[in-house]
Amino acid sequence: MLLVTPLEKGSSPAVAELAAFFDETLGFTPNSVLTMQRRPEIAEAFINLNKAVMMNAGRVTAEQKRFIGMLSSLASGCRYCQAHTALAAKRYGASRERLDAIWEYQSSPLFTDAERAAFDFAVAAACVPNAVTQEIGDALHAHWSDEEIVEILGVVALFGFLNRWNDSMGTSLEAGADNFASEVLSGHGWNKGKHV
Repeated sequence: MLLVTPLEKGSSPAVAELAAFFDETLGFTPNSVLTMQRRPEIAEAFINLNKAVMMNAGRVTAEQKRFIGMLSSLASGCRYCQAHTALAAKRYGASRERLDAIWEYQSSPLFTDAERAAFDFAVAAACVPNAVTQEIGDALHAHWSDEEIVEILGVVALFGFLNRWNDSMGTSLEAGADNFASEVLSGHGWNKGKHV
């Protein structure tokens, strides 16, 4: 159920220039951004926010940020964003073993206690109503600085926007993300749902 058809890449030169960022992260410009360019100011602001949030400024790695986005999207039910974050996690170094184990991150030896705390926080922060508790916050503070917690929540909040955008728009999933997610995520119950 596509609500608004994406415009062609390059319909807004300013958006196209900024969107080159996605060639590195995903290998293509997402249909969500191509739809946003109907209001170029929204697309430009989104891309700049995305770049700021996903920039590596400390110990929270590019791979970890993609896993945080993936788990946030899983909690909210956005299959489009689950596919994108899985693909981006691989592009930023996630092994197939870690991609397969993310579903059991709480018990998998492939993830550290610091990652578990960040991932628990991401899932709780992405829930509606919000499920962050003092215990989750304390576990997060045991492993991450205040600046790193801001980065982690920035990823959750960014994907909160994207999850609502893509599920409401019924954004069509691009072939590269669809193929990768079908291969890697479908064994865990993923399907593209309305994102055809």
